[in-house]
Amino acid sequence: MSRRPAPRLRRPPSWLPLDPYLLALLGTVGLAALLPASGAAADAVGDASTGAIALLFFLYGARLSTREALDGLRHWRLHVTVLAATFLVFPLLGLAARGLQPHVLTPDLYSGFLFLCLVPSTIQSSIAFTSIARGNVPAAICAGSFSSLVGILLTPLLAAALIGGAAGGFSVDSALGIVLQLLVPFLAGQLLRRQIGGRLARHRKALGYVDRGAILLVVYTAFSEGMVSGVWNQVTWPRLGALLGVEALLLAVMLALTWYGAGRLGFPREDRIAIQFAGSKKSLAAGLPMASVLFGTQASLAVLPLMLFHQMQLMVCAVIATRRARSFTEQDPAPPGAPFPRRGATGKIVE
Repeated sequence: MSRRPAPRLRRPPSWLPLDPYLLALLGTVGLAALLPASGAAADAVGDASTGAIALLFFLYGARLSTREALDGLRHWRLHVTVLAATFLVFPLLGLAARGLQPHVLTPDLYSGFLFLCLVPSTIQSSIAFTSIARGNVPAAICAGSFSSLVGILLTPLLAAALIGGAAGGFSVDSALGIVLQLLVPFLAGQLLRRQIGGRLARHRKALGYVDRGAILLVVYTAFSEGMVSGVWNQVTWPRLGALLGVEALLLAVMLALTWYGAGRLGFPREDRIAIQFAGSKKSLAAGLPMASVLFGTQASLAVLPLMLFHQMQLMVCAVIATRRARSFTEQDPAPPGAPFPRRGATGKIVE
């Protein structure tokens, strides 16, 4: 009697990046919902989260090449365009969405949505998608680096000015927390980069797990505080659906503005690709620690819009990058043996 061959599992579409880190984030949120830290455990977890945030920004500073960033100043028009999209157009759209509360978005969800609009751009995913689409990769590297560097200072200031009391205002305690937890470790990393930069580069993969683990700890701390204080009772499924719809519209508008706006400004195709991917995305890795410092017990709702936007931007930009690459090869095929970026790399992007 012949046995039927086992059915073969169908692979997911190449345009759908399955982000394992997003699954880990969702698992962390579930753990915080089932077993939130409280009492003495909450104090211990909070102290560990504070140390993890400082470690994250120390590593950011130690790995950011100041020399490469300064070399990229020669392409200043592109970088100014990306910075304007990240820290001017995004915040203006966030402010324009204020009219959606309280009927579409609750005040807390709107605060998180507005904070999402203030976060710096990504580095890793901007480079990956620009490479796949055959864009200006060096420009994407410098643009992402500039955005992260400026965001260290500008994002907390914008949050204090635009979000106000929901972000703790601009009190002495909040300012001191920003300086001690974000700016001082970042500057220390920059100062020690010559001594430890080479070692960090050799252990990049292991440090990637350190980054991810630190962010998971920040997420667990924020969502535990939200569970204990009962803020999640304010969120319903219709509200989450409305938030996703508003974020989808935000992403579509920014993708269109960065692409067609860069064209109107006279940038060539390769630069337009870098501007679109660097100017339309937001960094989960930078935003989560900042939200923990700025929002305190309200951080769980503040980071929810950013977490949802993160996965949405990966999926949509993966589709756009592959289509840009396909149109490039159809118009100007690469010579035999020319290197071409692999599509599968987008599945592990963290930022």
